[in-house]
Amino acid sequence: MSQISKSRRSVLSSAATLGVITLAGCSSDSGNGSSGDSGSDSGSENYRISIGGTSSGSSTQQAGQALARAAQQHSDILDVSVQVTDGWTANLYEFDEGNISSIGVDNNSLTKAMNDEGPFADQSVDSLPQQGFVFTNLEMYWVAMGDSGITSTADLAEGGYNIYPIQPGFGTRLLTEEVIREAGLWEPNEILNLDTSDIAGAVEEGRVDALCIYGANGVSLSSWVQEVDVRSGGQLQVIEVDENFEQAIDNVGGAIKKELEPYGWEQEVTGITDTTISWVLAGQWAFGPDVPAEATREVARLSSEHHEAIRESDPTALDHSDPESMTSAVIPELGVHPGVADFFEENGVWNDEWKRGETN
Repeated sequence: MSQISKSRRSVLSSAATLGVITLAGCSSDSGNGSSGDSGSDSGSENYRISIGGTSSGSSTQQAGQALARAAQQHSDILDVSVQVTDGWTANLYEFDEGNISSIGVDNNSLTKAMNDEGPFADQSVDSLPQQGFVFTNLEMYWVAMGDSGITSTADLAEGGYNIYPIQPGFGTRLLTEEVIREAGLWEPNEILNLDTSDIAGAVEEGRVDALCIYGANGVSLSSWVQEVDVRSGGQLQVIEVDENFEQAIDNVGGAIKKELEPYGWEQEVTGITDTTISWVLAGQWAFGPDVPAEATREVARLSSEHHEAIRESDPTALDHSDPESMTSAVIPELGVHPGVADFFEENGVWNDEWKRGETN
């Protein structure tokens, strides 16, 4: 819990310094933080959304920047910016404290926050964002340094290894930590609580034995993992997953188990095994009630009608040309932002069992 608290203080400090995290979800062209003001002379309203992404170089930052570029090229009413934050889980605390109205977040963190579980058991949140739609599926798995002697997750049970389970505050960290603890591999090993911006240096210096990394949608590794790849000296190998760890993935509700062939590496990482078992986490855009419905409807429209433009900036982006693909991560118990709900209804992909959110 202390790691989450430190992350929150870091983001708040950045917000006070830069004056960007505290922007309202949408504003008029004046950029003064007001919501839904009249914009152009034609009387149409113009909106500016500031999305809380995650760390620099993360999959969420990449997806958000691609969305921002699509808005710049293909929207007359929407401007999007993306701010650096401390992760999906941390974003829920920032949203609850009113520091930002639009965020990237994962379904596991959302579910934990809804039920006061995980980190939210000790420090719950009073308000939750409304759902938008899925923008990525992150596929996490183990790699180890060649000189570590680790060839399987079974080796980690011996203990004493320096392992990196992703950055504290990330939704990927929350899920990964839960799976590792379920497998009984957390306590016997030394946990490296480093930012993604620092882990490549630690790998290069030989301070890491095994890492949990992730790629997006079977296309590309996250940017921070690409840096690890470059600076690892060609020493990384994908390791085998034993029955104990595989069962741990099955036992954790927020994890989706998937067998995959490693992709996106510059070095050859399949010396031990050609395939591995990953735990997959869905991430989605989420919005507060102060974000106008027309703004989130426009976000959804851009993501579907201009998915090719988004993929030009983010090759890992999901193909949302069929709007039904946008609904795959909807949590029935949590409201869908009305603008996104409108888009779903207009395209015949709305499910009456879902809840419709409201704006202020």
